[in-house]
Amino acid sequence: MNVYAFITPIVVLLLIFEIVYSAMARKEVYRFQDTITNLGTGIGNQCVNLAVAFFVYKWYGWLYQFAPWQVPTTWYTMLGLLIISDFVFYWFHRTGHRVNVFWAAHMPHHSSEEMNLSVGIRASFTQRIFQFLFFDWVLVLIGFSPEQVYAVAAVHLLLAYWHHTRLIGRLGWVERIFVTPSHHRVHHGVNPQYIDKNYSEFLIIWDKLFGSYEEEGEEVCYGITHPPRTWDPIFINFQYWRQLWSDAWHTRRWWDKLRLWFMPTGWRPPDLIGRDVVIPDRIGYTLQEQQKFHSTPYPGMTGYLVAQVILGLAYMYLAINMAWPLSPVDRVALSFGLFAMITSWGGLLQARSWALPLELFRLLYMAGSAVFVLHRTGLAHWTGWLTVVATLAAGLSMLYVSYHVKRAATAVR
Repeated sequence: MNVYAFITPIVVLLLIFEIVYSAMARKEVYRFQDTITNLGTGIGNQCVNLAVAFFVYKWYGWLYQFAPWQVPTTWYTMLGLLIISDFVFYWFHRTGHRVNVFWAAHMPHHSSEEMNLSVGIRASFTQRIFQFLFFDWVLVLIGFSPEQVYAVAAVHLLLAYWHHTRLIGRLGWVERIFVTPSHHRVHHGVNPQYIDKNYSEFLIIWDKLFGSYEEEGEEVCYGITHPPRTWDPIFINFQYWRQLWSDAWHTRRWWDKLRLWFMPTGWRPPDLIGRDVVIPDRIGYTLQEQQKFHSTPYPGMTGYLVAQVILGLAYMYLAINMAWPLSPVDRVALSFGLFAMITSWGGLLQARSWALPLELFRLLYMAGSAVFVLHRTGLAHWTGWLTVVATLAAGLSMLYVSYHVKRAATAVR
């Protein structure tokens, strides 16, 4: 079973609750474009988690034979695994902020200029594979099975999800031991005093022990020092990778091409310092100095994209649910549709000319691939009601995009 398919409904319900509550209480903690981007990034991440699950069970399964003993599954051994995992994650997280290549894998999660539960979904496509490849394998050698490690990693992720909110204030004595939203708001801050602080995810004691703790004081300014300035999840996820590859290509010394990846975050080869990047007087900025990214979407997008998110989540659940008899090829084909979808969303939110044809293509592709896969696996017949629903959803969406949005866009011009 894909544990992420189990926790996804919980995450979605908590997100809906916070959106509804913040709207009723008139708390301005959500921006529509940023929220859609967060959801799109999370959907892409779920597709990547399919490959991560395969990697964990295969490689960790081979590694497990070298463990000196096998730890049984009981409530106390799983609690112990959670605490050990949290300690390992602290160092993984800290490395993710201190080393260039690890920051490339982690940076997308910090790229939002807001703080709400949808930011908790803004997960990097590559961070999870880095975690399992470079850090969590030690848990298997201790004696925990790949299934135990993968399941507790999902629980750990869920425990960290609720930290991404501005609606919960300080929690008194709880903050002495456990990570709270106040702690994690600091971690997402780009204020100079907040940068590279509070790496812990479950127990705050690791930060206090290893000197990376900072208490919330000044109002937090969220984001990164070099914002992506786009709603495109693909660009957001590969922005820093692109910079590293560019520096590795353009620097003259071979030694710099190699060590660039493992140097402290922000390090560049000496012959490229200042090139294409303005070096600020100080690292970070305050809320008063921040200029948040805004764009003008195609008209009529709000209700349309809300409907597409609902349809997209249903399609995603088909792709990631390991209880259904889909082949790896089926899941890759469905994942292609999801990546086309989230790329199209980014374009629609910025009124890109290529977004309209891409949206039409992906609607047709997603409807056709869903019907084909469901029929091929015996989950539904192509003449059944699911085919009717998919056809109607795609057809109505294509009509909306073709006529309403395009006409409105023409009128604006």
